[in-house]
Amino acid sequence: MRDAANYEPTPQEPMPVEAGVDGSDGAGAVDGAQCTAVIEQHPNEGAYHIACTSATNYQTQPPSSGNHFGCWPEYRTFAEPVPWGNLVHAMEHGAMVIVFNCGAAGCPEETIRAQAFIDNLPPDPVCTNHRIILAPDPTLPVRWAATAWTWTLRADCFDEVAFSQFYADHYGHGLEAVCSGGAPYANLCDGVICG
Repeated sequence: MRDAANYEPTPQEPMPVEAGVDGSDGAGAVDGAQCTAVIEQHPNEGAYHIACTSATNYQTQPPSSGNHFGCWPEYRTFAEPVPWGNLVHAMEHGAMVIVFNCGAAGCPEETIRAQAFIDNLPPDPVCTNHRIILAPDPTLPVRWAATAWTWTLRADCFDEVAFSQFYADHYGHGLEAVCSGGAPYANLCDGVICG
């Protein structure tokens, strides 16, 4: 059973080089954002299932694609970190994952705004419920990030303009459209529901 006390982050990979604002390199700053926010496209790293006890080696931070665990988490807000091997599987299904690392002080005002952003999204065109996951990530090298299949957004604050643009452009573009909510947190690698 995985819990926050036993959370082991995946090894850190080098951050992509900060992109310019012209977008010619597949990245760019977000117009109208209230803080620094950069959206980048990344190569597809694969989509095979691996054992949930296997090490992962994603080439972006946060991960944007790659081999992943057999179970994906429920589409919801988590109070504890969720292993990236599970989150990447949700992204394969078209989910958008929003993560934050606000340090020991936390960022309650920003997380309230992030939850309000999620709660006020337009209806999912395919699924009854949104395929959105919000979770802390103490290994994240930026304050806020979003990721969807082969795309990342990295920001130094939660900015509704930037996250809205990312959602509009990249939500629901995974390799599969799976609406079911996945496994409960306690079962993500329990050997019974998920192997």
